[in-house]
Amino acid sequence: MLGSQSATSSDHEEETGVREFRANGNCMKTAEVEAKLDEGNIQEAESSLREGLSLNSEEARALLGRLEYQRGNLEGALRVFDGIDLQAAIQRLQPSLAEKPSAKKGRTSSTDSVHSVSQHAAALVLGAIYLKAKSLQKLGRLTEAAGECKSVLDAVESIFQNGIPDLQVDAKLQETVSQAVELLPELWKQAGSNDEAISAYRRALLSQWNLDNDSCARIQKKLAVFLLYSGVEAAPPSLSVQIEGSYIPKNNLEEAILLLMIVLKKCCLGKTKWDPSVLEHLTFALSVCSQTSVLAKQLEEVMPGTISRVDRWNTLALCCSAAREDKDALNLLRKSLNKHERPDDLMPLLLAAKICSKDPFLAAEGAGYAERAIMNAQGMDEHLKGVGLRVMGLCLGNQAKISSSDFERSHLQSEALKSLEAAIVLECDNPDLLFELGAQYAEQRNLNAALRYAKQFIDATGGAVLKGWRLFALILSAQQRFSEAQVVIDAALDETVKWEQRPLLRLKAKLKISQSLPMDAIETYKYLLALVQAQRKSCGPPRSNNQVDDNKVNEFEVWHGLATLYSSLSHWKDVEICLEKAQALKQYSAEALQTEGMMYEGRGLLKEALGAYINAVLLEPDSVPCKILLGALLSKMSSKALPVARSLLSDALRIEPTNRKAWYCLGMIHRDDGRIADATECFQAAAMLEESDPIESFSSII
Repeated sequence: MLGSQSATSSDHEEETGVREFRANGNCMKTAEVEAKLDEGNIQEAESSLREGLSLNSEEARALLGRLEYQRGNLEGALRVFDGIDLQAAIQRLQPSLAEKPSAKKGRTSSTDSVHSVSQHAAALVLGAIYLKAKSLQKLGRLTEAAGECKSVLDAVESIFQNGIPDLQVDAKLQETVSQAVELLPELWKQAGSNDEAISAYRRALLSQWNLDNDSCARIQKKLAVFLLYSGVEAAPPSLSVQIEGSYIPKNNLEEAILLLMIVLKKCCLGKTKWDPSVLEHLTFALSVCSQTSVLAKQLEEVMPGTISRVDRWNTLALCCSAAREDKDALNLLRKSLNKHERPDDLMPLLLAAKICSKDPFLAAEGAGYAERAIMNAQGMDEHLKGVGLRVMGLCLGNQAKISSSDFERSHLQSEALKSLEAAIVLECDNPDLLFELGAQYAEQRNLNAALRYAKQFIDATGGAVLKGWRLFALILSAQQRFSEAQVVIDAALDETVKWEQRPLLRLKAKLKISQSLPMDAIETYKYLLALVQAQRKSCGPPRSNNQVDDNKVNEFEVWHGLATLYSSLSHWKDVEICLEKAQALKQYSAEALQTEGMMYEGRGLLKEALGAYINAVLLEPDSVPCKILLGALLSKMSSKALPVARSLLSDALRIEPTNRKAWYCLGMIHRDDGRIADATECFQAAAMLEESDPIESFSSII
């Protein structure tokens, strides 16, 4: 039997420059065999090897084919390989390899020797079939190549029926098996047989091939990548390989995520070398299914030093931001942008500015980040200057909301519009900028400009984005064009699927109230309530707060809206029922306490109303409606409370300068306090704002 070409023969070749075959204690120069092959005498070459090295036919042809393959003669190699009877070789090898070495003293060495020789023979024959598959692959005959490669694995399973043993395995045999296991799915992919490729990948991972960790990790990664990007929906694994009680992935995405997490775990434990692409693919997969919090946990498990700490902070910040954990994201970005780390890194600057733009109290900090981003948007990153200007505008607009002086507020609002206008010049095809410009102009009561941008946004998005219709309807309502606003809402409802209609239905109900049609508004609210409850039952329990969709209207808001409407109609029993339903859904709510106070006030129970308003303000100190109601009630109860009432209303106007009710109530207090000139100015402001007051605050859609 044959031992494969050993390291000794390679060393001999390097020393003498003469290539030789060595087997069974014999040697033969390859030049003699090559001469016969060049003449086309395959039979003679085979006979020479069989006689010179004491080989059988399959082993001789295996060596000849390998020689032809190494010489680059692929067609010649195939002619030689075609003469190998794989089944006959398997039948000869199977009995000897199936026997386990005896543990009895005196027989161990001889049994091990026979076992080793049989493994060498198996390695030679199976290696030849593997090279045949490689030759067919290089010649473009991919289906045939896959068939030959599959026959190698079938032969291994036939020879080693209990799997390849972990110990005493010939290195050349194990190398051939590992290569064939990795090659087969690649051949099926190249041949366009995607189902066979997936089956080959699963076979590679589920059968006992004695693969090392690196080979197994490569196969797992390749299967995950194929599942993610091939566009082929893989069927679940066959029942024969499913273990009872084990988790079976429901789709490609789940299977790919599990595979990538396994590979990443191996990398973290040092079982295989670090591959940054694994983390990139896992980032994509988990982002697609909105599981960035899971990605953050995976990142935290990566050993320090594997990836740069700043890159880790930045990626974790992205994960937290996507999971709506803005506070954690901003803290990470502050570390990343520290002067001792990477203070001018453009992407973290933009993300930090975007996060800060959502909170008026962080807006000044965000404006600083945005300014640094604009300064660093040069060269290859110049296209991001428009993004920097956009977040700068949003930050300045929000900063203006908490400004302590009218002059500063006006200046910040002007600068916000300048930044957004500059951004739209650089990003003229960005519909989100059109929306934000429309919203900013609407908040500043420049309704004509706001209406123009709202129309442009609807045109740019083809009317497919709900918030565009809402902004359009709100602007029309602020212009007191209620019938046109009704037409817009009805058109939007026709274009929107039922489950997405909730914000539009709430807007429609409020529009009916503004048109003095309370019964129509009640019917709309009832339909909205039925829709919300039906969707809740079909979708199960509500998701956590960080996953709530801002465009949705929840059941609490519907009950609260009905309670407020019934309160305006003095239907106190109905108010109590609606408030009870609302408070069962949200126990501590400033809105519910506010409506409860209105009910008590309407019934003449001023002390109870005062308690409800105070509790609402304590629960939500920046609630403008609560401050207005509390200030108005205090001014009615006692002249001694006028300074407190005036302070509450002034604070409400600081937060929301365009609130007409606050101006009106402040005017009443000035009138009662004898300040007629101040009262006149307040009434004039209230009258002017009433002409441009929307049915719902513009800030509700930003």
